[in-house]
Amino acid sequence: MTQTTLPPIFGTTPFDGEQAKKGYALNKMCFSFNAAECRAEFLQDEEAYMRKYHLTETQAAAIRAKNVLQLIAAGGNAYYLAKFAGIFGLNMQDIGAQQTGMSKEEFCAKLVAANQQC
Repeated sequence: MTQTTLPPIFGTTPFDGEQAKKGYALNKMCFSFNAAECRAEFLQDEEAYMRKYHLTETQAAAIRAKNVLQLIAAGGNAYYLAKFAGIFGLNMQDIGAQQTGMSKEEFCAKLVAANQQC
C-alpha cells in the first residue's frame, strides 16, 4: 500500500509526532485546565504553575504572551490550547483573528461575508 504525502499548507504547523513530543508538557498543562481548581491555581501564580509542568522557556514565553500561534509552534495542540484560551475569555474568533493577523472585528466580518456567499 502506498502512502500519499500531501503538500504542506502555507502558514500551518502540522501536529505530528515531533510536535506532540515537543509539546507534551504544554499540552498536559493545558489539559489540567479542565479542572476549576487547576485554573484557579494557574491564575494565582502562572510562573509557578508553568514550572510545575516543566515548560520550556519558549513555551512559557508564549503562555505569557497569550499568543496561540507561538503556542502551536511550541508544540501546542489546538484542542488543549482552547482550554488555556478559555481561562482568559478568548473564544474561537479571538484565536482565528490571531491566526490570520486580523482584528477580531475584521475576522468576524470575514466569517459573516463568507457565510453570505453560500
